[in-house]
Parts: sequence; C-alpha cells; structure tokens
Amino acid sequence: MNTPDTRIEAPEPPPAPITVLIADDHAAIRLGMRMVVDTAPDMEVVGEAGDGATAVGMARTLRPDVVLMDLRMPVLDGVGATEAIRAEGLARVLVLTTFDHDSYLYGALRAGADGFLLKSAEPEAITQALRRVHRGEQVIAPEVTARIVAAALAGGGGPAPDVSEPAGLAQLTEREREVFDCLGDGLTNYSIGRRLGISEATVKTHVSRVLGKLGLQSRVQAALYRHG
Repeated sequence: MNTPDTRIEAPEPPPAPITVLIADDHAAIRLGMRMVVDTAPDMEVVGEAGDGATAVGMARTLRPDVVLMDLRMPVLDGVGATEAIRAEGLARVLVLTTFDHDSYLYGALRAGADGFLLKSAEPEAITQALRRVHRGEQVIAPEVTARIVAAALAGGGGPAPDVSEPAGLAQLTEREREVFDCLGDGLTNYSIGRRLGISEATVKTHVSRVLGKLGLQSRVQAALYRHG
C-alpha cells in the first residue's frame, strides 16, 4: 500500500526588489522621486545623492540596479557621473531631463545612459521606465528622441556619435541589419520580435551584436546612426 505524499512545498520567495539610487541636487525632487519609487511594490530606494560625485561613490558602495540621474548637479554633473558609473559597470542609468541645456543631454548620450525621461513624466511612466532599464532595454521619451535626432540631422548641438559614417555597418548580417532598422524606428525588444517573428531573447542577442559591431553603447546611438 502506497502512503500518500503529504509534503507541502514551500512557496518560492518573491523576486528581489529593483534597487534605485536617486541623484538630484534638489531635495524636493528627490523626495518626490522617492515617493514615486516607494509606491511600486517591486522597487526600493537604497540611497539619495545631492551631487554627481556623491552619486558615483554611493553607486560603488550600494551597487544599485538603476540610478535615477539628474543632469545639472554641483561638484560633478550628471554627465560625468553617468560616464563613471557606466564605465565601471556599477549600475544602469535612467536620466531625467527638463531640456534646460541640450549639451547635457548629448553628453549623457555619449556617456552611455540607458534611458532618457522627462521630469514631468507621470509616476507610472517613471516606474515602467525603471523596470525596462533594469531589464536591459533602452528607454527614450518620444520628445527626447525627436530632439536628439532633429539636432543630429540639422548638424547642431553636437549629438553623441558622428552619424555620417556608420563604422562596421557592412559587418552586419542580414538579420542584424533588420534589427538595426528596427532600432532606428525606436522599437522595443518585444516590438522587434513581433515584427521579425523572433523571440525577445533572440532580439537581445542581435541587439548586443549590432551595438558591438558598430562600436555603440546604446540603442539611441544606433537610432542616430540609422538616421544619419
């Protein structure tokens, strides 16, 4: 006679929250962003920095998943902080901008920021952007993309890469070229997969190869090359 198995399997523990470091020189802005992040059940604010140098130091110590980065800060601005954080692989960086000074925006693009969002964005848009950046996706508010590409095509403002000669373009396979074209349209990995009939995991692999062959750091830089 078989004895029934009465063991009860323990439930799987919930996934670790997305850890966020907020960098902004205005305390009121930091408070507002903390309230936005803390309302999300899958996120946790692990620190706040009032200048770029402090943000870099805290990123080294705390190792957050994402830094929510202002661009105009004392001691070290957001561009320099983004460059240091991305160069050391400390965290992903989601930039918040108000378009006060376009050169900061282009500088953050050169520094390898993972996303660009307006400070006026709705709380849900901010938390969704944090999730996407954490997943390794590039997030660019449509207004930011339009501003960057328009400036690139007009030849003003000094956008990140030189868009006239996409180095390595001939090295792309046919499928990688299709993915490259989709990046130029600003599509997400999910949308690229739907358009090309491939999985998101396959899309991520192709995107990584495209950026590597073109010597680029971000999807938005690929978009600029596509429109160059």
